[in-house]
Amino acid sequence: MTMHRRDVMRGIGALPPLLLLGDRLQAAELAKPVFADAGTAKDFCETVLKAAKSAGADYVDVRLIRTREQSLYARNNRLAELADDLSAGFGVRCLYRGAWGFASSSIVSPESAQTTAQLAVEIAKASARSVVEPVVLVTEPVHATGKYITPRVVDPFGIPLAKKAEILLTANAQMQKIPEVKVAFGQMLFIQTDKYFASSEGSFIQIDGLISTAELTANAAGNNDQQSRTYEIFPRHAGWEYIEQGNFGAQAERVAQEAKLKLTAQASPQGKYDLVLDGSNLFLTIHESVGHATELDRVLGYEADYAGTSFATTDKLGNFKYGSQYVNLVADNLYPEGLASTGFDDDGVACQRWDIVKEGTLVGYSTNREVAAKINQTRSRGSSRAQGWDAIPIVRIANVGLAPGSGTPAELIKDVKDGIYIEGNGTFSIDQRRLNFQFGGDMFYRIRNGEKAEVLKDVVYRGVTPQFWGSCDGVAGAEYWKPYGVLNCGKGQPAQSGRMTHGAAPARFRQIDVAPGRNS
Repeated sequence: MTMHRRDVMRGIGALPPLLLLGDRLQAAELAKPVFADAGTAKDFCETVLKAAKSAGADYVDVRLIRTREQSLYARNNRLAELADDLSAGFGVRCLYRGAWGFASSSIVSPESAQTTAQLAVEIAKASARSVVEPVVLVTEPVHATGKYITPRVVDPFGIPLAKKAEILLTANAQMQKIPEVKVAFGQMLFIQTDKYFASSEGSFIQIDGLISTAELTANAAGNNDQQSRTYEIFPRHAGWEYIEQGNFGAQAERVAQEAKLKLTAQASPQGKYDLVLDGSNLFLTIHESVGHATELDRVLGYEADYAGTSFATTDKLGNFKYGSQYVNLVADNLYPEGLASTGFDDDGVACQRWDIVKEGTLVGYSTNREVAAKINQTRSRGSSRAQGWDAIPIVRIANVGLAPGSGTPAELIKDVKDGIYIEGNGTFSIDQRRLNFQFGGDMFYRIRNGEKAEVLKDVVYRGVTPQFWGSCDGVAGAEYWKPYGVLNCGKGQPAQSGRMTHGAAPARFRQIDVAPGRNS
């Protein structure tokens, strides 16, 4: 079964009719459960498993998933987009003589369970004819009654669309009170997922996930320039209460004023400078230079033709200096609000916490049940995830974060004679081995004699991964650590979008190459 309700209406100036229509859709079509109860879902999964085993599969798992996504997008004084999607289906994955087969269907019925399972086995049998190195899965305890619900207090789908739209439009109006702000944007997104996982090993797992996020952007023009500033309520496992805590009303004026400030800001200097990077900037650097670099399938060369391999090869495990002694990068899929914290991954492996880099040394990877065996590990780290029911699970980055140190951001800045403070994320690029990179940002301040000074614009910093992390000589304390969720991590062919969270407190890096972004 699959249902879609996209673009309920676009470009509407008269809000009340739109919102009444949208609320009726929510109450009727979109709010219906796809699966009557866990018992019904389990029966369906058992039908799939039985059909695949009967067709000759050595191992089978099935994921039965229902996902609802609601998004609102406001441009200036109108709600430009409203979308409310519901999608449901199942995916079957099986092994036959060490080769994978996968098939999926949007038709959730006993007949489809049979035919889809048989197709997955047929594909596995065809693949087995040319298998070179049979797939071996490391063991995982059976989770016969696994269940996980991500944290939330208030269901965002129960909040009227009129209230959501009013918050966005009010914030846009506040930003446009600054004459230089020519275009104001606001958006919200809510994703609710019901997932059932079952395997021929005996696991049956239920997962109820809810993600909330929103953001504002002010685009300013003047002084022969255009600049923008964004405030993001980063994606998180949370409910409507998280959006309210983000307090758009208080942030809108600041965002607009900072966009205006950038119009007359000094251009980025060029040369070597000490940097103090806010967590809102550093999370993307962690994602690209550490998260992707330590996905074991990438390290082993399985992800070579799309977005590259990795320099962090297995011979370096336990002996390679990834960074300085201040650098502790931890994978934490037990952090409740983290987007990779789903209780269990798509291999049916329980989520865990482990070290990736400890006191500067590379000590761990993100793995699934297949690649863990390649480095003689006895258990997967639980980092196998798929975009949806119609995609095969692959190794994905965990919730990799920079562990906090001690002290305050002001103390980090105080020990910088001439440097730059960077907030927010901007443009970036990184090479195929996750070594050479450059990152921008969203707000920049010159540091002079231990204090934040004038605003800068268009700053880009460049580095080589181990040298960059090796230059870190301070991380602020736990009270300044914040999580930053990512919803659109691209990987795989066909391409899939993954989700994870990277936490960080402000950190200091010495003598990093800096240049103007627009002229680089």
